[in-house]
Amino acid sequence: MSEKIGSLLLKKGAITPEQLDAALAFQKEKNVRLGVAFTRLNLVKESVLLQTLSEQHGVPAMKLSEFSIDSDVIKIISAEVAEKYMVLPISLKNATLIVAMTDPSNIFALDDLKFLTGYRVEPFVASDEAIMTSIDHYYQTATSTDSLLSDFEDTDVEAIDLADNFDANALAQESEDAPIIKLVNAVLSEAVERGASDIHIESYEKSFRIRYRVDGTLSEVMKPPMKMRNAIVSRVKIMAKLDIAERRMPQDGRIKLKMGKNREMDYRVSVLPTLFGEKVVMRLLDKSNLQLDMTKLGFDEQQIVDFKEGIYKPYGMVLVTGPTGSGKTTTLYSALSELNKVTENISTAEDPVEFNLEGINQVQIHEDIGLNFASALRSFLRQDPDIILVGEIRDFETAEIGIKAALTGHMVLSTLHTNDAPSTINRLLNMGIEPFLVSSAVNLIVAQRLARKICPDCKEPATHITDELLAKLGAVPEGFHDAVLYKGRGCDTCKGTGLKGRIALYEVMTMSEPLKELVLQGASSIELKREAINLGMKTLRQSGIQKMLQGVTTIEEVLRSSVRDD
Repeated sequence: MSEKIGSLLLKKGAITPEQLDAALAFQKEKNVRLGVAFTRLNLVKESVLLQTLSEQHGVPAMKLSEFSIDSDVIKIISAEVAEKYMVLPISLKNATLIVAMTDPSNIFALDDLKFLTGYRVEPFVASDEAIMTSIDHYYQTATSTDSLLSDFEDTDVEAIDLADNFDANALAQESEDAPIIKLVNAVLSEAVERGASDIHIESYEKSFRIRYRVDGTLSEVMKPPMKMRNAIVSRVKIMAKLDIAERRMPQDGRIKLKMGKNREMDYRVSVLPTLFGEKVVMRLLDKSNLQLDMTKLGFDEQQIVDFKEGIYKPYGMVLVTGPTGSGKTTTLYSALSELNKVTENISTAEDPVEFNLEGINQVQIHEDIGLNFASALRSFLRQDPDIILVGEIRDFETAEIGIKAALTGHMVLSTLHTNDAPSTINRLLNMGIEPFLVSSAVNLIVAQRLARKICPDCKEPATHITDELLAKLGAVPEGFHDAVLYKGRGCDTCKGTGLKGRIALYEVMTMSEPLKELVLQGASSIELKREAINLGMKTLRQSGIQKMLQGVTTIEEVLRSSVRDD
């Protein structure tokens, strides 16, 4: 009988008796294997645990994060068997199936695997946590894609030529077939499981694909047969209550699904006609993941003090700037959540309304009937408002009304598309707003970007930092070159990317008297930025460097999401 893993780790000096006691207590409390306890409590490095497991069982160890397993190999062992024996098929060579197991000494499991697969089985050992994560990943993906696609035969779905003989009724009936419904439901639910922010369903001349955007990066998850294209798109349009007979004009809709007992998921649906069919993009709106605590968004201590001071002023304008998908809505919603008191009358004009917020009067913009930001803002001013949110300042009319509202006793929150905080002033001036109105109305401008965070499960010191990369950063704080930078090694949790989740980088510019004076003098954005930095403003690049030094993100992410200040 092999020696227990805890004893082996103790002998090696990899853990202390106290740490073993803590792991045993965790094992008993959570009803997990001891290897899982060591991993989750971060008591033992994965490399040490794998080496010890290899010694314990007398078989080679395998680091699963370094393998990409073919779906055909995964199908050799069913999900039920994989979970029962904590085993994962890795590869098939000739008549030998290589598997990773948590307990390669389990003779009964090996005999069963030989009988069920018909192959000779060669076991390797892997950590409990890695195998559980891999089983969740590979079998969940296989269930939702390959197995569903295998339900279709070529004759199941007939391709419809949109140029002639288009029959909307036939297509609607086709999209209600059980396999199509299962597949679309799987695409929607799998996106939630993977933490995707968007789903892209795309038609090309000779291919049809589905992609997810996770942590800002798109990756392909499925390529259904071309014959399924029209039925899948129509199913989504039916769920979003759109007109499936309209194939030439863009359409927008919304899908609401119940995920489990207490979780509802909204999908904002946009359908766009392209050269080879309709492209569908769905934005996932998960209220349970909406971060309304501004202390957790990415502000540093001084930035959050400045931001709160700006939004708590009795009147004025606070602007949040950045490109699409930079998290502006989340920042504004966190501000509204902070300001949302029974004593305040808050109204918002949004396009679209992404999340419903209790206690706030939210208006959906409808440009086609004349309800735009400017007309909504005019109506708000007749509704006895205290705080107004305008989804975006796009034109002179909206900017003018917003500025006047800010100067007549209202707090106005809004967004603009500019590269940084100082250039927002020039954007307002270019719209036609007078400098004296801008300097009087604007309290605070926030620029932001999103950078991907290092995966906590495989974080380690970075050894690849070159002088060339450091030079690209520009000016860095004193003592920077002695600091330890980090990266993600790549594991099952982050799907081998080394990155998991995102953090906001902020540039908070308070409109102090010296800056207001520069605006009145017609200063350029470069002059405004230089003065703001002298007054203590931390730029986007400086914010990124700080997050990098804190071990939150990588140097590559800082370079990707911000520009040099010098």
